[in-house]
Amino acid sequence: MDLLPARWLTTWAALNLTPPTGLCEQLLRAWDEPQRHYHTQQHLNECLALFDTLRAHAEQPADIELALWFHDAIYDVQGHDNEARSAHWAIDALKAGGVDAARCQRVHDLIMATCNTALPASPDQALLVDIDLAILGAPAARFAEYTRQIGAEYAWVPPQVYAVKRRAVLQGFLAREHIYSTPVVAQRLEQRARDNLAKAISSF
Repeated sequence: MDLLPARWLTTWAALNLTPPTGLCEQLLRAWDEPQRHYHTQQHLNECLALFDTLRAHAEQPADIELALWFHDAIYDVQGHDNEARSAHWAIDALKAGGVDAARCQRVHDLIMATCNTALPASPDQALLVDIDLAILGAPAARFAEYTRQIGAEYAWVPPQVYAVKRRAVLQGFLAREHIYSTPVVAQRLEQRARDNLAKAISSF
């Protein structure tokens, strides 16, 4: 986790800009809030590490990297507008740092793509969404940890209700023709994701 502040500076250096003072600290505190168990700095680190292996497939890699930093920056476990609030925070913060309006809008749209309510509208949106969903194709031990972490975030939901809702979410992913839209990610993770989802669904 100690690598994140250095990574943040590198991200901004690639834009030839200096980040607003204190913004990194604000983001890291947000990612470390006590209600989080999966949507933590661990998830941010995993997303950034995977992106490093996929950077060559991005049209605007700086946009994706900025979007990753902000995509779960606001996470209210009972909220329904986390992505929108995170995207708005991104626009405000990036504008304050001198990022041009077009890039701010692209980052906003990338974050909103993680709502998973519509097909990604661009290859970069598809790549970002695939990175965010890569946990579904994680090795068995990490997927089991993820399952426990999500359960902890929703511990406030009655167990029987959680089981029904969670099963429906997992079945929704499994029912997709393709879980991953980016060919290189699909090649790596599609089958393992389907195996993980089928096993998780059968456990309810």
